[in-house]
Amino acid sequence: MTAPDLDRILVVGCSDGIGRALVRRLLAAGRDVTGVSRSRTPELDDDAQLVVDVVADDYRARLEALVARRGPFGVVVWCVGVGVALDPADLADETRTLRTNLLAASETAEVVLPPMVAAGRGHLVGLSSLADAGPNPGAPAYSASKAGLSSWLTALGLALRPRGVAVTNVRFGFVDTKMAQSPWKPFLIDADRAAAVVERALSTRPLQVSRPRIAAWIMQAASAVMALRVWTG
Repeated sequence: MTAPDLDRILVVGCSDGIGRALVRRLLAAGRDVTGVSRSRTPELDDDAQLVVDVVADDYRARLEALVARRGPFGVVVWCVGVGVALDPADLADETRTLRTNLLAASETAEVVLPPMVAAGRGHLVGLSSLADAGPNPGAPAYSASKAGLSSWLTALGLALRPRGVAVTNVRFGFVDTKMAQSPWKPFLIDADRAAAVVERALSTRPLQVSRPRIAAWIMQAASAVMALRVWTG
């Protein structure tokens, strides 16, 4: 098996938002970038991208073919994320959100992580959310999927770091993308600033990054208050 090249980067979810901003920054830095997304990413050549939905039936097979053709990748960045408001009369979007944000991330890792573990080097970065701090009645599947993703990434990072593979959980608050649908968006940052945080994490390889810091502190405090209310009734 060919060892993963740390200069070869796969960005999953890169046709817009943080993923696309990250691709731009990496290309400007002269990095070798391949993308996976539901729609075409203009900055990438057709040979350097796979257009597919991560919950499509053929996603895994097509990802495996891409890795065989362009990889194995030494760095993989998971930028996929969906979220919609709860519709109690139709829970289909809840299921799709959980599949997209959490299960598809695990399926992706099944394909890209084994070569890293075998070689004893590599880096998986996952974009989660500060929404992982507690339940959100307005979007239950989104907060649940991000809580699951954060927990999984952190635990995976602790398990794999002794094997030479880093896993980083990047938690963002409101970022100025189509995902930021709330009319109230405190501490909003733009996609390029968020991409800069991710790019820096590729060098420092931390277990977790939370931005903006003040929003992370507020969410942590709010989560503690909510937990206290649950335990005290």
